[in-house]
Amino acid sequence: MFIPTTSQEVAALGWDPLDVILVSGDTYIDSPYSGAALIGKQLMTAGYRVGIIAQPEVNSAADITRLGEPRLFWGVTSGAMDSMVSNYTALGKPRRSDDYTPGGVNNRRPDRAVIVYANLIRRYFKHTVPIVLGGVEASLRRVVHYDYWSDSLRRSILLDAKADYLLYGMADLSILDLAQALRAGEDPIQIRGLCYASSTVPPGYLELPSYEEVTADKDRFIEMFHAFYQNNDPVSAQGLAQRYGSRYVVQNPPARTLTTQEMDAVYALPFEHAVHPYYAAQGEVRALETIRFSIPTHRGCYGECNFCAIAMHEGRRVTWRSQESILAEARQMPARQGFKGIINDLSGPTANMYGFECALKERRGACPEKSCIYPQVCPLLGLTHEHQIALLKALRQVPGVRKVFISSGVRHDMVMADAEYGEEYLQELVNYHVSGQLKLAPEHSQPAVLRRMRKPSVQSLLAFKQRFDALSKAAGKKQFLTYYLIAAYPGCTQEDMFALKRFASEKLGVLPEQVQIFTPTPSTYASLMYYTEKDPFTGEHLFVEKSLTGKMKQKSAITGWQRKAKSSQKSKTNLKTSTDPRTRKKHPA
Repeated sequence: MFIPTTSQEVAALGWDPLDVILVSGDTYIDSPYSGAALIGKQLMTAGYRVGIIAQPEVNSAADITRLGEPRLFWGVTSGAMDSMVSNYTALGKPRRSDDYTPGGVNNRRPDRAVIVYANLIRRYFKHTVPIVLGGVEASLRRVVHYDYWSDSLRRSILLDAKADYLLYGMADLSILDLAQALRAGEDPIQIRGLCYASSTVPPGYLELPSYEEVTADKDRFIEMFHAFYQNNDPVSAQGLAQRYGSRYVVQNPPARTLTTQEMDAVYALPFEHAVHPYYAAQGEVRALETIRFSIPTHRGCYGECNFCAIAMHEGRRVTWRSQESILAEARQMPARQGFKGIINDLSGPTANMYGFECALKERRGACPEKSCIYPQVCPLLGLTHEHQIALLKALRQVPGVRKVFISSGVRHDMVMADAEYGEEYLQELVNYHVSGQLKLAPEHSQPAVLRRMRKPSVQSLLAFKQRFDALSKAAGKKQFLTYYLIAAYPGCTQEDMFALKRFASEKLGVLPEQVQIFTPTPSTYASLMYYTEKDPFTGEHLFVEKSLTGKMKQKSAITGWQRKAKSSQKSKTNLKTSTDPRTRKKHPA
C-alpha cells in the first residue's frame, strides 16, 4: 500500500489522527530509492500511523494542513538532493527541469526547502509537536558549513529552520528510536544520530570551534572540519558540540550501521515502485523510470572522494543485502507494471563495493589517517569481486529477467587491484552487464588535481580500458567507456584542463562530453578547499577558479564551448540574413 497523502485515504484507514507526517521536496515515489518512503514504510511496519505531504504549496495552507496535525512529530526533508543543487547549476543558473516533480518543470521545490517547510508548518500549527529534520540537505548542513550559493559560512540548519531535532545519516534506527521515545513521553536527546540545541555541552563531548571563530578565521574552519569529518564513524566517533552565541548544537555519535539481516528486512518491505496516484495525475515523473526496475544492493562508500558527500551521509563503512534478498526482489520484478525483462541497475554508491569490508572497522572504526583504497587499496580491506560475480551469475538465471545492467558505474582501480577475481569480474561485465556504455569516473588526469580529489592515478584507468576493449572485441560487442570529468576543481588551472584534453584524445581516444563544472556542496573537503583556497592537509595555497567566465573556459577546454557558441552565433546571423526582406536579394536561394 501507499503511505496515505490525502484525507480520504487517512479516513479509509481509520487513522485519525496520524502519528507522523512526513514532508518532502520530492514528489512521492513509493520506492526504496526515496528516503521519505523508506523511512515512512519502516515507521508503518513498527506500528505507527504515517502520512506524507510531497512538494507542498508554500504560499497556502491547503497542502500542509490537509492531513491535520500529527501526534508525535513532523519529519521534514528536501528530498533526494540538497534543494540548492536541485534548483541551480554550477554557474548559478536556475534549473528548468526536475526529474522528481510531476510534469518535469522545476517549479515546486523552494530554495533551502528544509527551512521553508519547517517555517510553513509553524505558520499554520502554532506550538506544534516536534519538527524533525532529515535527509541529505539536513544531514550535510548539521554544523557550520560553506554555502556556495551565498558564498558564506552558514549556521547549522537546525537553528536556521528553528526545528527541534535533526537526524543525520541514513536514520533507519534513529527514526524508530525517536518515535518510541516521543510515544513514551521520554526525552530523546540520548539517541544516536540525533542533533539538538542545548545551553550546555554534554560530558565527554568534543567542542568544535564556534560559529563566531570559524567565520572570523579560515584556519579555524579547517580545524573544525577535520574534527567533524573524523568523528563520523559509529564505532570511534565522539559526540560533538558547537557554540552559536549562547547556544550549542549538539551532535550525538552516529547510529550504528545496519546488519545484512536488517537491510534485508528493510528492502523486503512492500513498496509499490510507483508514483502515488495523487501526484501521478499531475504529470510524468521522470525519476521513476531510472529506479522502477533497479535494485539497491548496498550502502556506504570508503572511496572518500573529496568532492563527494556520500561518506559523510551514508558512512565510510559499506554494508550490503544478502544475495538471497536481492534475488528475491529480482524474482518479483516481472510482476511490476511495464517490466520488459531488463533490470536497469544493480546499484550502490559504487557498484563493485558489494560484499566485502575491512574486519577491523567493526571493532575500532574507520582508520582516522588512512583511506581504504587511496592511494592504493589497503590489503586489510579484503578486496574481492567474488561475491558480486556470484550475484550477477545468479541473477542471470532468474526467470523473466533477460538482462541485468550495471549503470551506476564501477571503480576501475579496484577491478585492476583484485588479482584473483578482477579479470573474471570484468569478463562478466563485458559479456553480460554493459548496456552499450560503462560509466567510469576518472574525473581528471593530472596528478596534482587527482591528489586533491583523492582519486587514483591514470595507470589503472588505462589498464582497465585496455582489458575492457580487448574483451569487448573478443566478445564481438561494440561497447564503450563513458568518462565523467570535472572542470574548475580547486587547484585546477586552465593548463591542467588542456592537459586533460590531450590525455583524453591521445590515451582514451575520445573527446568527452560528460564534463561538469565543480559545484561546492556542503560538508566536503573540496568545498573546504574552494572556500579557504588552501589544501587542508598541507596548508598549501591553492589557485581556485571562482569567476563564471573562468569556469566556463575550463569546461570549454574539453567540450569546445567557445567554438560551439561562435558556431551558434554564426548560424543565427546567417539565418537572419537569409530571411530578412532587406537582404533577400543577396540570397536568392
